[in-house]
Amino acid sequence: MIRIAAVGDIHMAPESQGTLRPAFDTLPECADVLLLAGDLTRHGTPEEARVVAREIRDLPVPVVAVLGNHDHHDERPEEVTAVLEDAGAQVLEGRGVVVPCGGARVGVAGTKGFGGGFVGRCAGEFGEPLMKEFVRYTRRCADGLRTALERLGEQGCDVRIALTHYSPVPETLAGEPPEIYPFLGSYLLAEAIDTAGADLAVHGHAHAGTENGMTSGGVRVRNVAQPVIGRAFHVYHVHAREPVAAGAPGERSG
Repeated sequence: MIRIAAVGDIHMAPESQGTLRPAFDTLPECADVLLLAGDLTRHGTPEEARVVAREIRDLPVPVVAVLGNHDHHDERPEEVTAVLEDAGAQVLEGRGVVVPCGGARVGVAGTKGFGGGFVGRCAGEFGEPLMKEFVRYTRRCADGLRTALERLGEQGCDVRIALTHYSPVPETLAGEPPEIYPFLGSYLLAEAIDTAGADLAVHGHAHAGTENGMTSGGVRVRNVAQPVIGRAFHVYHVHAREPVAAGAPGERSG
C-alpha cells in the first residue's frame, strides 16, 4: 500500500507564507510522497517560488512537482525550478523519477502538459503556424510523458503515476464552463498515459472542476487543484498496479 499525497494550484505569494507548512509537517503520519501538480506560485516569480520552497524544505517525505501555467507567467520557469529543486523537490518536465516509498519503488512521470481539447472537440495541426505550434507543443508534452512512463516501466517500478498540471480527461473538468475545456487539457495526455500504462494520474488547473475521472483505458484520474479538494492535500492509497478509488474504505485525507 503506497500513500500518495497530492495538491495543486496552491498559488503562493509572500503573504501566504506558512499557511501550508503545519499541514505538510503531518505528512509522515499519512503519506509516503508529496506530489505538487503545478500552479505553485501566483505569477511565476523567483520570489514566490522561494515562498513555496520554505513550505517544502526539509520535509521527511520526497516531494515531486511539475510547473503550471502560472509558474510560467513571468517567463522564468528555469529560475522557479532551480529554487524548488534547491529546497529538495524534484521538478519534472518530460522525464520521470523513482522514489522509495515504504519499501516499494514508485515511479512518477511528469509534464506540465497543455491544452487543445478532447476527442470530438479538439484543435488540429492545420492552418496558421501558430495553431499548428499550439497542438505540436501539446503533443511534445504528451510524448515526453509517454516516454517517461515507459522508461519507468522498464525499470520495474511497483507503481507508476502520471503527474501533470493540465487535465488528460474531460470528466475532471465538470463544473468548468465547457467553452474553456480546450484550454484546460488535452486528450493527447490521456493517450500517452493509456499507451505507456500507469496506476494513477494526478493533475490540477481546473479550479471549478471535479475530483474523479478515468481515462478510456481505465486509469484513474484525480484533479487535486486545492479549490477542488478543499484542503492542504489529499491522500490516495495505491496498491501496485491497482489504485483504490477515492472515498473507498481506508483512504485518508490531509
